[in-house]
Amino acid sequence: MTHVATLVGAPGAGTLTPEILAAAAKRLPGAGKPVILAPGEAADIPFAPGAAHGNRADGAFADAAYCKAAVSVLQLGLGAQPLDIFVQPLEGRRKKLLLADMDSTMIGQECIDELADFVGLKAKVAAITERAMRGEIAFEPALRERVALLAGLDAGVVDKAIEERITLTSGGTALVRTMRAHGAYTALVSGGFTLFTSRIAEKIGFDENRANILLVERGKFVGKVLEPILGKAAKLATLQDLAARKELELNETLAIGDGANDLAMLEAAGLGVAYRAKPAVATAAQARVEHGDLTALLFAQGFRAEEFVME
Repeated sequence: MTHVATLVGAPGAGTLTPEILAAAAKRLPGAGKPVILAPGEAADIPFAPGAAHGNRADGAFADAAYCKAAVSVLQLGLGAQPLDIFVQPLEGRRKKLLLADMDSTMIGQECIDELADFVGLKAKVAAITERAMRGEIAFEPALRERVALLAGLDAGVVDKAIEERITLTSGGTALVRTMRAHGAYTALVSGGFTLFTSRIAEKIGFDENRANILLVERGKFVGKVLEPILGKAAKLATLQDLAARKELELNETLAIGDGANDLAMLEAAGLGVAYRAKPAVATAAQARVEHGDLTALLFAQGFRAEEFVME
């Protein structure tokens, strides 16, 4: 067996039945016996593409294209089942570096939208955020425009926002701590702000965090962010920098995000996953999570539920 298809349902939903696994196996060449990672929730199906796959052009790009096509075949064959499907080579599926976006990925909110709510401008700022995350407008000028609206706001509201408004995404802590327990390096990389990432990274257990710096004078936001802005190009550069620092190939890395500013790092990573992502990002990414929580990325690496590190 050279490849594996991993099927993941929502935690506790009992979606993944023996009948579904059997139907999926029929659509995979040389499929072996399913390996249950979590009963009713996640399973691997090892398979061997064989000669048909071997006739494709050589290289990682061709293999990635084959894996993405195999996901489509399984999705069509299984119909509207609420399952996330990953197809990848068996070799190297456990990654040694994780890069994760923060807003709407590791947490359920967009921090700048929550800050804007304190000055009565959440709807206006959220509309700009949505357009930027969809890739309809450039990230950097959109961030400058939104940050300018925060001028004069007491920086102490960050504490209130984190305490009362920010929620961690289900499965995120297990994802980070399990990967770290198995030797991976983890980084929270955000187009948001260090005032949030430093706290969120500590809560979840990341090794490090990188984000933009909101300028503060006399305890109030100036309405500007320190340049240069950490955006799409900087996220990709961070992936490349950390991989080089850890002496890793990019195929040994995992990245996850939801917005257009995440797409470059998702496309470059060994496994790039769109989490509840904007349509253009979900379409372009190598894999997507729409039904499971963030532990889906652990199942995709072959971890069994009993191996998860929860705290």
